[in-house]
Amino acid sequence: MKLTFIEEPDLEFGNGSRHIDPRSGINNYGPADLSNTGVRTIQIGIVGTKAAIGGVKAWLDRCREPIAPKESPLSHLYLPFPGFHTSVGFRSTIIWNGRLERTLDKRALENIATLSPLQAVQKGVELYEAELRTLDEEPNCDVIIVCRPDDLPEREEPKTNPDRPWEQPKAASIGFDFHELLKARSLSGSRPIQIIRRETWDPTYKPKGRDRRRQQDEATKAWNLHTALYYKAGGVPWRMTRHVRDLTTCYVGVAFYRSTDNETLQTSVAQVFNERGDGVIVRGTQATQSKDDRQPHLTGDDAKDLLEQSLARYRIEHKTAPARVMLHKTSSFTPEELEGFRAAAEAERLAMLELVWIPREDSPGCFGKASRRPYEARSCRSLTPGTCSTPVGAFRSTGLTQGCTCRRHSPSALSKCSRARPRSRLSCSRSPR
Repeated sequence: MKLTFIEEPDLEFGNGSRHIDPRSGINNYGPADLSNTGVRTIQIGIVGTKAAIGGVKAWLDRCREPIAPKESPLSHLYLPFPGFHTSVGFRSTIIWNGRLERTLDKRALENIATLSPLQAVQKGVELYEAELRTLDEEPNCDVIIVCRPDDLPEREEPKTNPDRPWEQPKAASIGFDFHELLKARSLSGSRPIQIIRRETWDPTYKPKGRDRRRQQDEATKAWNLHTALYYKAGGVPWRMTRHVRDLTTCYVGVAFYRSTDNETLQTSVAQVFNERGDGVIVRGTQATQSKDDRQPHLTGDDAKDLLEQSLARYRIEHKTAPARVMLHKTSSFTPEELEGFRAAAEAERLAMLELVWIPREDSPGCFGKASRRPYEARSCRSLTPGTCSTPVGAFRSTGLTQGCTCRRHSPSALSKCSRARPRSRLSCSRSPR
């Protein structure tokens, strides 16, 4: 196996300045949209009990001032939070408004917690959704913080399998949780939401019936939450740089999910971005699970339609057509899917099409010395037969190139697999969606 280290790409920050690290770049130069006066103040709506609203506001007010980093020999991994203020960091500040605070009755939430998990989640979401609709009518609300209920049951009681009594009882899922259902319901509104757990702001909180979740250090939590708030308010913390020689590129990500009744396998929304991270969403069609590799796949016609819809939405959003498309999905490419995607590329007269399989399981990890963090980007080439489902090759007859990042199931003698930035804090070159 041959490994190649891929250098960190530059990111763009305030006044066109560049840096490889999002936090350092924001700290030194400000956000990429520094000239955008619309996000210099962010008006926050908040929904929760009186105690939760007070606790979240107090914690965010403390975050206006600098927060020291975690003590660690890896000082480049744990940077201090500069404070959320108009003079430093994001060059923005949070504005509180009493009209944007929606207080929930603590007793009502306690009563909901006594219901079955399915009923509790549904009733809890209905309670919050009513307040979100009210805030959606307020003209000066940029983002809504949702203080998640503390003790909401979301899984059935663990049950022992009578046929396998030696196994540890497992709690059965109801198919979705409070976070997922509320996020889905909130899409009908115009205000983005940010759900926050009590463990984030209350270091003394001890959940009932489970251990306290492992927490990040205070500076890291502040970085992560304020990056999300800034972005959801319409800001651009950082963006990818683009060289004048680079082709205009459209990135399409395709994943799969099952319906809540677990009866049908469907294509998830396809996320469509340009090289700057600006994107739209396209809903796919129903998929089927192959009997050969147990992976979800599209028919040739559905693959063609999905890519054509994605490119149509791209043109509407960006007023131009891309020269290059990089499409990646969570299952390998069947011959029918390849034919469908290629047909769409030919119909759209694309100069270049790249198809990438990103497996759900972890790729091999690369580690340096103990004093360094794991490598965030690498590419490996395997010369072992049987490691790739689709060989890397060129589709010369139409001028399209095909590159597949994949593994297993095929007797290909040469494969290529790559994975970038697996587990680095905010060190992600993509837009922080």
